[in-house]
Amino acid sequence: MSFEFTKYQALGNDYLVIDPNKSKIDLSEKQIKLICDRHFGIGSDGILYGPIMENGKISLRIFNPDGSEAEKSGNGLRIFARYLRDEKYISDNTFQVNTKGGEVGIEFLDEVGKFIKVDMGNVSFNSNEIPVDGSVREVVNEDLLIDDKNFKISCVSIGNPHCVVLCDEISRQIAIQYGEKIEKHKMFPSKINVQFLKVLDKNNIQIEIWERGAGYTLSSGSSSCAAASVAHKLEFVEDTINVHMPGGVIKIEVKDKNRIFMTGAVTKVY
Repeated sequence: MSFEFTKYQALGNDYLVIDPNKSKIDLSEKQIKLICDRHFGIGSDGILYGPIMENGKISLRIFNPDGSEAEKSGNGLRIFARYLRDEKYISDNTFQVNTKGGEVGIEFLDEVGKFIKVDMGNVSFNSNEIPVDGSVREVVNEDLLIDDKNFKISCVSIGNPHCVVLCDEISRQIAIQYGEKIEKHKMFPSKINVQFLKVLDKNNIQIEIWERGAGYTLSSGSSSCAAASVAHKLEFVEDTINVHMPGGVIKIEVKDKNRIFMTGAVTKVY
């Protein structure tokens, strides 16, 4: 197996871009696992397969390290936008990308494309759209029992599913101990991304992340959007929120109550 790739990282969340216009490769589950393996492969938090040109539009497929396909990734979209700029696929400062989780708008905030703003679209707390089992409802501030420990959770879709766990204190250990059990809980038929959330003040929150199909993660754009949306819904924060993660800080803006904009940095690795 031989192919071209480019590696980028966004706040410690690293992705490989494999361009189908340069390399034809069978991205089977087995191949994806091998490529993303940090000991036997290249090593990454996922693969961005694109650009796929369809009817004059740019599409992107996103794969997790376990071989599953993700609907949307905030960090992945910023990385992919930077790749499009680096490889001269686009010259405009604003454009759209189609994902499995819907179309997103992207804006470059500087000439080199290091700082990128993404319109992540509208969030939904509706249980059918996330999805979450049970009666149709907004999944806000509900109880979830894991290993005799009760958690307060709120769930949201931002094109992909998230469960935000409100905590007094958070840590990597808590995310690793409970993240997978929540991800695979029977109430989440499509599994779910998990964020452990601590509110710092009206404009700052802190999260630890367990990502569906990837495990413990240093940062995540869509997770930042989900956690900020929940904190805003519960009236803990104002419209502009800095989300602090082990990999760094992402800026989230909430407009019209449920539309989310995300701004963060991207760095080319090799």
